[in-house]
Amino acid sequence: MHFSWTVALPNLLIGLREGLEAGLVVSILVAAVRRLAPGRSLAGVWTGVAGAVALSLSFGAVLTFTETSMSSKAQEIFAGSLSLLAVVLVTFMVFWMRRTARSMSGELKAKVGSALAMGGTALVITAFVAVAREGLETALFIWTNTRAAGSDLAPLTGAAIGLVIAVVLCAGMYRRVLKINLTRFFTITGAVLVVIAAGVLAYGLRDLGDAGLVTSPTAYDFSGSIPADAWWVQIMQGTLNLTPSMTWLQVIAYLGYGGTVMTLFVRGARQPKAAPTPAPTPDTEPKPEAAAGVRDTATGRRRLVLAGAVVAVPLLVAGALVWAGQGKSGPGGQKIALSRNGCTGRWTAPKAGRATFSISNQATKAVDIELISTTTSAIAAEIEVLGPGTTRDLPVTLTADRYAWRCVFDGSAAQVSAAAAVTGRGEAGHIRIPVTAAEMKAPLDSYAVFVGKQLGLLKSQVATLHRDTSAGHLAQARKDWLTAHLTWRRMGAAYDAFGAAGKAVDGLAQGLPDGVRDKGFAGFHKVEYDLWHGGSASAIDSEVGDLATAVDKLDTQKFAFDPKEVATRAHEILEDTARFQLTGQDDYGSGTSIASAQADVDGERTLLGLLAPLINPRSPGLVATANADLDAVDTAIAGTEHDGQWVAVKDLPLARRQPLNAAVGQAVETLAPVPDLLEIQKA
Repeated sequence: MHFSWTVALPNLLIGLREGLEAGLVVSILVAAVRRLAPGRSLAGVWTGVAGAVALSLSFGAVLTFTETSMSSKAQEIFAGSLSLLAVVLVTFMVFWMRRTARSMSGELKAKVGSALAMGGTALVITAFVAVAREGLETALFIWTNTRAAGSDLAPLTGAAIGLVIAVVLCAGMYRRVLKINLTRFFTITGAVLVVIAAGVLAYGLRDLGDAGLVTSPTAYDFSGSIPADAWWVQIMQGTLNLTPSMTWLQVIAYLGYGGTVMTLFVRGARQPKAAPTPAPTPDTEPKPEAAAGVRDTATGRRRLVLAGAVVAVPLLVAGALVWAGQGKSGPGGQKIALSRNGCTGRWTAPKAGRATFSISNQATKAVDIELISTTTSAIAAEIEVLGPGTTRDLPVTLTADRYAWRCVFDGSAAQVSAAAAVTGRGEAGHIRIPVTAAEMKAPLDSYAVFVGKQLGLLKSQVATLHRDTSAGHLAQARKDWLTAHLTWRRMGAAYDAFGAAGKAVDGLAQGLPDGVRDKGFAGFHKVEYDLWHGGSASAIDSEVGDLATAVDKLDTQKFAFDPKEVATRAHEILEDTARFQLTGQDDYGSGTSIASAQADVDGERTLLGLLAPLINPRSPGLVATANADLDAVDTAIAGTEHDGQWVAVKDLPLARRQPLNAAVGQAVETLAPVPDLLEIQKA
C-alpha cells in the first residue's frame, strides 16, 4: 500500500504536541511526588498513566468499531458529528494551553499534595485524570484525521512517530539534557492545529452533507481538470484537507473558522506573558520524609488489584463493545473506504452468511471493486463503476473462506487488499469465478468458424435469391428469401461484430426519416417489404443485388468477436426475440416473425453449446436448465403452425401466443446471469 507523508504529517503534529503536553503532565506529577514524599513509590503515578493510555486506546477502538456496525447514513452522521466535536476540543485545547501553561505546574503539584494526604488510590486517580484528558483528545483527533485521510497506515504511523518524539523530548527535558522554549513551541503548533482543525471542520460538514442533514451547492469542482496524483494536490488534501471539490458551506466554514480563530489566537499570543515555567526536574533538596514503615501484605495486594483494574477495565469495556458489534450486518453494514492510497484500509470479515458492506469511494477517480475469494479467485460480489465521493451498499452471502477486496481505479493497475477469514456456517452464496481472455479464446474461435460456414451458406442462398429476381420469379423469390434470412438469423451473436456492414444486410426502417421509403432502408427487410407489397421486379432485383454485395463484404477475418459482446448476446438473442419477433415489429409483410424466432432459438443453442464449458463450473445446472427452456420454446413455436404454414404474429390466437411469450420469457430469465458469469476480469 502506498505510504504518503503528506497524509501522515497532520497526525504526526498532533501526536507530537499532545504527547509533549501529556509528557509534561507526567513529568510534573513525578517531580511533585519525589519532592513532597521522597520515599514514596511512583507506582501510583505509573498505574494512573497506564490506565489513561488504556482508556485512550479503547476509546479509539470503540470509535472505529462503532462506526463499522452502523448504516452508511448513520456512519456519515457519526463521523461528521465527531469531527465537529474534535474541532471544538482542539480549539479549546490550543487556547487553554496558551492561557494555563504558566500555572499548570503549580496546580498539579497542589493536587498531588492532596492525593498523597488521602492515600495511594487518590494518587492513581489524580494521575489517571490528568493524563486521560490529553489522551482522549488525542484519540478523537487522530481518529477523525485518519478517517478524513481514507487510510490507516500513513496517519497512524505519523501519530506514532509524533508520540515517540514527544517521549524522547520529555525525557531529555526532565534530565536537563535538552531545553525547549515551550511557549514558542505551543504557539507555533497551536497555529498549525487551527489550520488543520479548519480542514477537519470542512470534512465533517461534507459527511453531514452526505447524510442529508445539511445541503449546499458546489462552490467549485476541479476533479476533472487537475491531476489527483500530483504532489501539490496531495499536500493540499493531506495536510490542509482542501479537496478538489467543495461546497459553499465547506468553503465558508473553512475560511470563517480559520480566519476568526487564527486572528484571536495570534492576537492573544502577542500579549506579554510572564516567563514560562521551566521544565520540571527532580528535586534533590532534603525534605521531610514520609512516614516510614513496612506495608503489610494486604495493603500490597489491594494496590496490585487497583493497578490491574485501572488498566484492565477500559480495555475490557472496549472489548465488550467491539465484540457486541461484531457480526451485525444489516443494511449499510461495515464500511469499506477506498482511497488513492490503496484499495482499502483495515477491514473485518463478518461471520458466514448474509452481510452488507458500505463501499465508500473517497478517491478522485471512479473504481470497479470486487470481493474475491483468495483461494479460488471467485467473485462473491462487485460494484461496477463507483464514482468518486460516492457510497453504495453491497449485499453478499459469504461462506467460510478467505476474502480480499480487489479494486481497479480508472487508468490504474489493479490493487488487492489484505485478506480476512470468514468463519462459521452459512447458506451457499452466489460467487463468480473470473474468466480470463485465454479461456474465452477457444469458444470465440469455434464461433468464428461457425459464423464463417454460415456466411458461406448465406452467400450461396442470396445468389439463388438473386437468380429468382433476375428471372422475375417473385413467388420463388419469397421462399428463397425466407431460407436466406433464417440463415442470417442463426448468427445472432455476430451482429455486433459486423457493425455497419451488418446493418446493410438486415437494417430496419424504424428511426429513418422516411421509414420504409427512406433511401437508407436496405437489406433483407427492404427486399421483404417490396416482395410482399407489390414492388416492381426490377426494383426488387436491384435491392437483392445490393444485398448480395453487402453479404459479400462480410468476412470473419475482418471482424473481431468481442468476448463481452458475445457473452451479452447469449442473453440478448432471445431478449430481442421477445421484443421484436414476438411483437411483429420486424415483420415487413412476410408474416414469418415466428420462423425468425425459431432461427433465434437455433442460434442460441449453438452459442450456448460453445460457452457451456465456461458456464458449467461457474453455474452448475444453468446450461441444462436453459436447454430445457429452449425445448419448451420449440414446443410453443410448433403449436403456432397452421397446416404446416407460418402464421403472422398479428393473426395468432391469444391462446397460442401466450404460451410462446411465457416460454421465451422464461428462457430469457434463465440466461440473464450469463453475461456476468463470463465477464473477463480487468487487468
